[in-house]
Amino acid sequence: MNDDAILQRLSELEIELPPAPKPVASYVTVRLAGDTAFVAGQVPLVDGSVLHPGHLGEGGVTAEHGAEAARRAAIQALSALREALGGSFERLVQLSQVTVYLATTPDFTGHPAVANGASDLFVEVLGDAGKHARAAVGMASLPLGASVEVTVTALIS
Repeated sequence: MNDDAILQRLSELEIELPPAPKPVASYVTVRLAGDTAFVAGQVPLVDGSVLHPGHLGEGGVTAEHGAEAARRAAIQALSALREALGGSFERLVQLSQVTVYLATTPDFTGHPAVANGASDLFVEVLGDAGKHARAAVGMASLPLGASVEVTVTALIS
């Protein structure tokens, strides 16, 4: 993909890529394997703090908050991917799979709306190359008390 075009699209959307996230435990942020890039789970951070922590469906953490958090995590995933590809999106062919993990109450059912925060961002920025298969999975808890975590698998050249 054209790095300049993606950076221009991000600018049009008034999105600034944050510095690529660093691992908070024993893993790498992105693993390149042949023609595939695996981006480790991203929890949404703003200035070092988790955006909308807690459980969706409890304590005022709404599906809208979750979608905003998923969008932020997706932005971080793009930043991590760009850094792993040598500081450019030139080698990115398309996204293949996105998994959105949600910390939820047992009766929460808004998984698709929350996951759309990440999915919509990827399509807004990457166009057709941002379309992907997806899973949205409810969990009892997530790292750092986050309400959302996003992983990405991408096809690269």
